[in-house]
Amino acid sequence: MQLKIPPALQALIFGFSMWIIDKYFTTGNFTFTGQKMTAKIIFSIGVLITFSAILSFRKAKTTFDPTNPSKTTRLVTNGIYKYSRNPMYLTIVIVLFSWMMALGNIFNVIILFIFVYYITTYQIKPEEEALTKLFGKDYRLYCKKVRRWI
Repeated sequence: MQLKIPPALQALIFGFSMWIIDKYFTTGNFTFTGQKMTAKIIFSIGVLITFSAILSFRKAKTTFDPTNPSKTTRLVTNGIYKYSRNPMYLTIVIVLFSWMMALGNIFNVIILFIFVYYITTYQIKPEEEALTKLFGKDYRLYCKKVRRWI
């Protein structure tokens, strides 16, 4: 794998970057009625997706360690994995989006796009290569059926 930084740490780094942008680029600030509640609801959706993904891995009795996909013993394609090949990364995007909403700075959309590019290039694609080596045809068929994000 090209990247050994745990995705949770990556999320914190990008979230901190969003806070810096909010603090120093106030021209992008926005507010609306129900903004904080909207952010909380979006965050909650992300948390539910993560729990669903973890539950699917636990049922399959395989690892969900994103830094070492070669330890994976089973290809998980049920539950939330019927709809997204990467629900945990999707959750990070959702949580970062909720953080952007809570902060109220439109310039943080740029951070979201950078995160999606970064995680796709340096985490997801290497994982896909490792899973293709492990599961071959089954994984390729799964990739044809289920989109990378949603």
